[in-house]
Amino acid sequence: MHHIQYGTKQITFSIANRKRKSIAVEVHPDTSVQIKAPLDCRLEDIKRIVSKRSKWIITQQKFFEQFLPETPKREYVPGETHSYLGRKYMLKVIESEENKVKLQGGYLVAYSQDSTEENIKHLLTEWYYKRATKVFAKVYDEAFQKFNQYNIPKPEMQIKRMKNRWGSYTSSGNILINPELIKASSICIDYVFTHELCHFIERNHSKRFYNLLEKIAPDWQRWKLKLEKTI
Repeated sequence: MHHIQYGTKQITFSIANRKRKSIAVEVHPDTSVQIKAPLDCRLEDIKRIVSKRSKWIITQQKFFEQFLPETPKREYVPGETHSYLGRKYMLKVIESEENKVKLQGGYLVAYSQDSTEENIKHLLTEWYYKRATKVFAKVYDEAFQKFNQYNIPKPEMQIKRMKNRWGSYTSSGNILINPELIKASSICIDYVFTHELCHFIERNHSKRFYNLLEKIAPDWQRWKLKLEKTI
């Protein structure tokens, strides 16, 4: 993840390098910003483009924000409870010259010089995203192995916030995963990936789809119920 400053706002964006000639700026419905750039594109050039498009980016984010799901108000103060991989951790804020977040015992510890709500929220959001990127990739690899007998190509996995879904299989053949899923247990995450991979074979929620899901994940209803009660 990279950042640029636009007035009092900080724009966070990810970069996807592709075989292309120009730089494209995309703002997704979850308000995340992704830059598609040529393979040999320099970070300085990307930041310059993002800076030029900052006003448009902020406008798009404000538009999409009205459609985002409401979540319980978080104050990001010491003692507040936050979930990670199915467990709850108490937030602890420690003054430090280095900005970082760590799991220590039963605590989710945020180290920072600035303990304001906005800054702690930013640190935790970035930490959750980094952990989701790593954990989802590992769980996805393990879930995909269940489909070896079907000889299907591995769909691209993308992390996207969604209003009413944990995961989605797109018409373009990609799997979208809600970053909030990182707060659930690994086996629940595995269930979501397995569910979406079944759609690669059976697109609709037909009887054949559920027969396939039952064959690959016999306990899927148990994990679906656990997921619904976790977050």
